[in-house]
Amino acid sequence: MRQQWTMISDMRPFYLSFLILATLLLMPAAAAQVPDTVSFDSADSKVKLSGYLYLPDAKAWPGPRPAVVLLHGRSGVFSAAAKKVDATTLAARTTLWGKFWAERGYIGLYVDTFGPRDYAKGFEAGTNNGSRPLEINEITVRPYDAYMGLKFLRTRSDVQKDRVFLQGWSNGGSAALSTMAERTIGLEKPTADSGFRAAIAVYPACTPVTKYYGSNYRTYAPLLLLIGTQDEEVSYPNCEKLAQDSRTGDVEFVRYPGATHAYDTPIPKRTAVAANVDATADTMRRAEAFFAKFLMPGK
Repeated sequence: MRQQWTMISDMRPFYLSFLILATLLLMPAAAAQVPDTVSFDSADSKVKLSGYLYLPDAKAWPGPRPAVVLLHGRSGVFSAAAKKVDATTLAARTTLWGKFWAERGYIGLYVDTFGPRDYAKGFEAGTNNGSRPLEINEITVRPYDAYMGLKFLRTRSDVQKDRVFLQGWSNGGSAALSTMAERTIGLEKPTADSGFRAAIAVYPACTPVTKYYGSNYRTYAPLLLLIGTQDEEVSYPNCEKLAQDSRTGDVEFVRYPGATHAYDTPIPKRTAVAANVDATADTMRRAEAFFAKFLMPGK
């Protein structure tokens, strides 16, 4: 068992680096990487899922690469201002993290749960009260989508099939928690070999996870859970309790004092909060280091 609680209070050294990153994000859209669009069947074959694939530079990162399945939040993968929905109109956070992993040699695959089911623009804040459609439920549907993304990646010759990770935000973070549960609906008798090697859940809604799995939630592989103490959409205390109650799991819990929901979204509303900027920089540092541990031989 390894459980770690961390509270981040002073991360000034990361402030400048994130400002530089934010500046790059504001460069003309033509300079940004447009991911490949792929598609694959849903688990029940009723829907053709869309995926947005960020590929690392093949010259800089030759050979089969590790990969990350990425699960979007309640607003979907697209920009709220988009008049059309395709790979050229992805949201700022979608682009931020897709590029982040590609620049570090990972293949990043966003799995779009909402668009193929006619909810491309996602849902407003405050609608996680049971009113969202069951066909996009983060506990009972999205884990299947995550595993279909895993299956798709393992068909590719450029992917290290035993080094596929998972990351989700908000609603997608809840989906990541459900996906990584020992009793997940998405995979029979999951292990770090048959399923995802490790996962990151960023400001997930933990309440529906606890309601579904009870107080004995366990993960089958290492999990990093990060959340701000001033999150206005989901319950920070409930996530801390979920991590604390996972007594036999391999869970690392990080809380960011003063950080809000969606703290890593590169828009003025979020970057104007100093705690969000600090939390974003630390999350990126931790995410890179967390997955890198499992790239070493024998891990």
